[in-house]
Amino acid sequence: MTKDLQTELLDIATRHITNLETLETRRSDALDFHDVAVWELRAALKAAYRAGQASVANKIGSRT
Repeated sequence: MTKDLQTELLDIATRHITNLETLETRRSDALDFHDVAVWELRAALKAAYRAGQASVANKIGSRT
C-alpha cells in the first residue's frame, strides 16, 4: 500500500469514525476493536468509494 493511499484512508477513517486515532494494529483488543455506528461506517465507505472514483477519473483525464 502506498503512503498516499495510507494517508487518504486514515484521513477518511478519522473524519467519519468517532474516536479512531489510527489504522495501525496495536495488538490490544481495547485499542484494535471499536464499536462503530452504522452511519459512521456508511459515511466512511462512501468517502472511500468517491475517492476511488476521483482517482480513476484523474487517471483517465490525464491520458487525454
